[in-house]
Parts: sequence; structure tokens; C-alpha cells
Amino acid sequence: MKLRNDIPIIAIDGTVASGKGTIAYKLSEKLGFHYLNSGALYRLVAYHALSNGVDLAHKEGVVEAARNISPEFKGKQVIYQGHDVWPLISSQEYGNHASVISPIPELRSVLHQLQRSMIKFPGLVAEGRDMRTEVFTDAKVKIFLDADIYVRAERRLKDEEKIGSGKTLEKLVDELRARDHRDMSRDHGKLQMYVENGHIVDSSMLTVDETIEQIISICTSKDIL
Repeated sequence: MKLRNDIPIIAIDGTVASGKGTIAYKLSEKLGFHYLNSGALYRLVAYHALSNGVDLAHKEGVVEAARNISPEFKGKQVIYQGHDVWPLISSQEYGNHASVISPIPELRSVLHQLQRSMIKFPGLVAEGRDMRTEVFTDAKVKIFLDADIYVRAERRLKDEEKIGSGKTLEKLVDELRARDHRDMSRDHGKLQMYVENGHIVDSSMLTVDETIEQIISICTSKDIL
């Protein structure tokens, strides 16, 4: 069934370390749109499950956990039971937990409904793996954000240096290349560069502000601003 709505949706996906999270959030601020970090939902499901003694290998328990979360997004904050849990679930630990449970089809189905419920005026910027291809196929603007793998590795290197991981640029390039391959080979939520009526934005040589302006230009051409 083809989805339709009158509320502008900008759906953003892309490769790891292409800057899609930062771009999506700052774009939503600039436009005054709501913001959805879909990856935060999978992290939150893991948090809710583990907090209630559910093993992440127990698929039925994980899916039930997803049915019992009702988060509220306030900018980058993820409000759960009255508290912002984003500082906790944004960790690499919960990123790993999310990657374990995200391939579960029944979980993706439950979260699909939750994500669709977040379509509200004046508009929504949704960032995540299947935002363009599955959840918001009715998005007025579909952006695939990419960057040269060495540029992405250099960006990631800055974060690794802050925590003193000792990883080299070459190591990070190898990790990103392997991650790209995994993401593009998944059975569910596969990373896809090309979609109908989609646009590819390469941020390799662009600042954050320049990338946002390029996306805004695309939005303007689609008459949603």
C-alpha cells in the first residue's frame, strides 16, 4: 500500500561517519521540524529490555520490550520515564546492543508503527537506516549522505583519539569498509544508496553548514519549504 500524508518528511540515511546524525539534527533545528533519531529507538529497546531482566537473545522478550516503550524526543534528548537517557544509550555499548537486536523482523515492525506516529506538523526530519526505503517511503525528500571513506575515517579518528583507543587511520578505514559491506548485505534494513526520487549528497568537501544548505536547496526544489 502506498503511503501518503500532507506533512513534509525529510528522510536521511547514509554511510557510517558521513555525518548524518549531526546533519539531520541541525537541519531539524534550522527548519523548526521535529527530529527522529531512529537508531535511538533500538538502543532504547535494548535498555528497557536489559533493565527488566530480558536477555537480548530472547527475541519475544525484546519485541515485547519494544511494545512497552513510549519515548519523547526533545531535540537530542530521549525522554524515557521522565528522564533523558540519551547520555547513557548513546554509548558504544548500547550501539552494540542495538546492532544485535535490529535485524529482528518483528521488532522492526513494532518500531515502524512507533516511527510513523512521530509524523507531526510542521514537519519531520528522520535519520536512520531504513527511513527512506521502508518507514517513510512517502517522504517528500530522501537524502543519502555519503563521504569518501578516508574522510569518514579521519572524522572517526578524532573521536577515537579522545578516548585514547590507539586505533590508526588505516585500522578505521578497514573497519568502515567492513561495516559498509555488512550494512549493504543485511537481510533487513539494508543500506541502499539509490531509491526512487532520492538524492545523494557527498559531504567529503563540505562543512556541516554547506551540507545543510545543499539539502535545503533540494527541499526548496521539491516545494516543501
